[in-house]
Amino acid sequence: MSKFLEVNNLSISFPTEDGVVKAVDNMSFSLEKGKTLGIVGESGSGKSVTSLAILGLHKGSTAEVSGQILIDGQDINAMAENQVRSLRGKLMSMIFQDALAALHPYYTVGNQIAEAYLVHNKVSKSEAKKRAIEMLDRVGIPEPQKRVDDYPHQFSGGMRQRAMIAMALSCNPSLLIADEPTTALDVTVQAQIIDLLRDLQKEFNTAIILITHDLGVVSETADDILLMYAGKAIEYGTVRDVLQKPQHPYGWGLLTSIPRLTGDPEKSLAAIPGTPPSLISVPSGCAFHPRCSYVKQVGTACSSSIPDLLPVSAGAHHLVRCHLDTAAREEIFRSQVAPNL
Repeated sequence: MSKFLEVNNLSISFPTEDGVVKAVDNMSFSLEKGKTLGIVGESGSGKSVTSLAILGLHKGSTAEVSGQILIDGQDINAMAENQVRSLRGKLMSMIFQDALAALHPYYTVGNQIAEAYLVHNKVSKSEAKKRAIEMLDRVGIPEPQKRVDDYPHQFSGGMRQRAMIAMALSCNPSLLIADEPTTALDVTVQAQIIDLLRDLQKEFNTAIILITHDLGVVSETADDILLMYAGKAIEYGTVRDVLQKPQHPYGWGLLTSIPRLTGDPEKSLAAIPGTPPSLISVPSGCAFHPRCSYVKQVGTACSSSIPDLLPVSAGAHHLVRCHLDTAAREEIFRSQVAPNL
């Protein structure tokens, strides 16, 4: 199947008074229609900055963006800002992290959904409002004919998130970016939002990028996972490969730090030592090496050279950026990581 989205060698930096922030460094990935890519990483790893670049939202800002972002064969980076604006909402759309902040408090929810529909379709205001009611109903808002005239503050957190999804999908975009769509929602509502995205994807054959730090959400939803650290892709593969047999020490740390229902309640949770680096002064070599427990097995290469993102074995779709050789990774996973998963 052909790739609907292709990101090639994407780099994004922001000049500041303190220095250049290297938010994204040489990222490449792809996505087919009807599939979901989960982008996972700690806060500040470059997840949201990547998604904004795909939507062309860095244009007109101080951001320096290089590389290719091909959506249905069209290079977003090579387009003028007004050209990208004409595609935004129709070809690609986004569910923002904080629905209350993303929705305008002075306009009704229905007006905001209708506005997005009016921009891309030659219809009357009454037809746009009818579309808004239809979309609110489709995402599970009760009594949509009444709620369409409510303001964002009259919606609960879960309903606001549903309204954001309705707005994002009002023009049936081919690519949907969901930035932390379940953050700050209770577990029941989280499950409802994930089920909703899954159902809508089946209906519209949408390509979805799911940005999150929740591996549980990714395991239920995504087909592929891209693990980010300090602006770089450090592991990339199918959900089965990355979650069942991770190959990077950072991935090992993330998975073993998750509490288990069957675990020993008296045992302390495992934690990754240290903190994520500043993107103004990223450590030399592998950015994760100051926090890695396996540096001594490699030597000076970890701090002196950046490892390439390579297949874990010949021809494999599973890629990893690590100086540990295959045999060492296999042994560490078997003896130290797998028993704790």
